[in-house]
Amino acid sequence: MASGSGSAESYWMDSTAATSFGGLADDVEVDVAVIGGGIAGLSTAWELARTGASVALLEADRIAAGVTGYTTAKLTAQHGLVYAHLRSKLDEQAARWYGESQLDAIEHVAATVAELGIDCDLERLPAYTYLPKEKRDQIEAEVQAARLAGLPASLVTESGLPYPIGAAVRVEQQAQFHPRRYLLALAADLVGRGGRIFERTRVVDLTEGEPCRLQTESGATVTARDVVVATHYPIFDRAGLFTRLVPHRELVVAAVIDAGDDPAGMYVTPEENTRSIRTAPYGNRRRLLIVTGESFQPGTPGVGERLDKLVSWTRNHFPVDSLAYHWAAQDNTSTDRVPHIGLLHPGASHVYVATGFNAWGMTNGVLAGRLLTALIDGTTPPPWSRLYDPRRLHPLVEAVPLARAAVNVARRFVRDRLRPATYADSPEQLAPGDGAVIRMGGRRCAVYRDDSGDLHSVSATCTHLGCVVAFNDAEKTWDCPCHGSRFDVDGAVLHGPATTPLPPADGAGN
Repeated sequence: MASGSGSAESYWMDSTAATSFGGLADDVEVDVAVIGGGIAGLSTAWELARTGASVALLEADRIAAGVTGYTTAKLTAQHGLVYAHLRSKLDEQAARWYGESQLDAIEHVAATVAELGIDCDLERLPAYTYLPKEKRDQIEAEVQAARLAGLPASLVTESGLPYPIGAAVRVEQQAQFHPRRYLLALAADLVGRGGRIFERTRVVDLTEGEPCRLQTESGATVTARDVVVATHYPIFDRAGLFTRLVPHRELVVAAVIDAGDDPAGMYVTPEENTRSIRTAPYGNRRRLLIVTGESFQPGTPGVGERLDKLVSWTRNHFPVDSLAYHWAAQDNTSTDRVPHIGLLHPGASHVYVATGFNAWGMTNGVLAGRLLTALIDGTTPPPWSRLYDPRRLHPLVEAVPLARAAVNVARRFVRDRLRPATYADSPEQLAPGDGAVIRMGGRRCAVYRDDSGDLHSVSATCTHLGCVVAFNDAEKTWDCPCHGSRFDVDGAVLHGPATTPLPPADGAGN
């Protein structure tokens, strides 16, 4: 891994205090239970509390500390080349609804910041998607589609970046902010309105009905009229969403630059395996440059090499020497590139979901809160709610992505069942800081050697649906290549859909 890559932490996490809400110890009954304490869950719980509903938010770890704590925190309706895609693959109305809902989410955050007096470094800036000049036709198509969708979009050939671009879509009056400062303020207001937050409370089972019941890992239950599953990747799959979501991770590096070197905007390109650039305030006359890229599927080997590549790219393109931070973010891409927000499945009447944000979780999490609150509260939802309905079917649009995802999972199952080991034949081959899937006593074990030389051995079989995990050498985690579950070196769940840890190696399955 590159030297000088900075602290292995998110700036958003490092610059805010940790939360300390207690866990659920006794059974509770509320109007609505929200599972998941990221931007979608917190926004939904806060919006519902404002209607007078009694709300309990249940988070497996700490609020705003999972995916949301490791985002790049752009509040923009400009999501790559999405409008040309929606216009051609769905229709012009779908593109308009998408643009209207995303712009509404930005303005809703701005209004909330003003209403609650939140100090979260909210800045209004233009957003750009750029491509090399030989792909200018794609930019032209996106500008036209974005304009028709209601965005203040234009085509430009120059930007504030310190290197040339071919052509870009520029969208005015977008925003960026400090996500944890914003969400911790929402959490405080939620509690002030009578809402209850339970951290370190993992939900492991759901019984649908009137009312619904949630079972937690500790044995305590939550009874609620309505339930919202906002766990990023749904922990319950009762609508086939597992086949319609593809997880991926991206690495993030951050470095301090002079304010005079600020590119003054938010930038993204799908080129070079994705590059996303923004800055954040960082003291007097300084900015924190945040660069994201090197997209990969969880479970892909060589993550450390990808981090080295991103560090080198950042140093080569910006006036930085050493980096202050590095971290990673995980996202789910839906097969039609539209999030799933609404009733969980065709037979559901009281269970809702918010997922598939396609790497644009800030605006989609906020609009999820507004949309789900309208559906639960019984008020008339906006017309664009139909676009996000999880029960929708777009067979022509989704056929190829669905088939590709199914083949990938099937290939993983077959390959992992045939090969005897992943990276090593025995624990003795592991250097300090290394991990590998190894057959020991006829069982696949995930073995990690820490810096002191001690071995940590757990089952290599993901507790979600049985795929074999792989070692992430940059983050020192076990990642599932099928659906994105992640575990620490001792098997504890870091990221769902898995809800139970990897068991010790002496109890490992085949």
